[in-house]
Amino acid sequence: MNQSYSTSFKVDQSPEEVFAAINNVRGWWSEEIEGSTDALGEFKYHHEDIHRCTIQITELVPGKKVAWHIADNYFNFVKDKSEWTDTDIVFEITQKDGKTEVRFTHVGLVPAYECYAVCKDSWGIYISGSLRDLITTGKGQPNQSEQIANKHGIANS
Repeated sequence: MNQSYSTSFKVDQSPEEVFAAINNVRGWWSEEIEGSTDALGEFKYHHEDIHRCTIQITELVPGKKVAWHIADNYFNFVKDKSEWTDTDIVFEITQKDGKTEVRFTHVGLVPAYECYAVCKDSWGIYISGSLRDLITTGKGQPNQSEQIANKHGIANS
């Protein structure tokens, strides 16, 4: 059984609108991103000294799929600082019953990971909250990790 974290939601917007929103990573995840997020290649994400990663965009299929590979990752709040390294993030876009479904899967983010609870909560907020809002209202809420860190008692030291 695949235990990788996955979540999905449906919206009224077209697959093309959904695809564009996913690739507007600064609009739903973080404004602290270096590099292009809507073309094959690499971008870097960081939030203070808590989390940073290098992401390779490996697949862009307009209106259907976006895939990222985490080439490098660092967390300051877990023993294994490299959790996430060599995992993949996949966004699948499908049409169902007149709606567009977005399925997000972080392949390799499994319950055995120390960061799983924090990461699951974070992705839930970013994907089901911020990305969904960006798609449906045109405005997401990027950079909410301070609230998540505070919720889990992770100090910004």
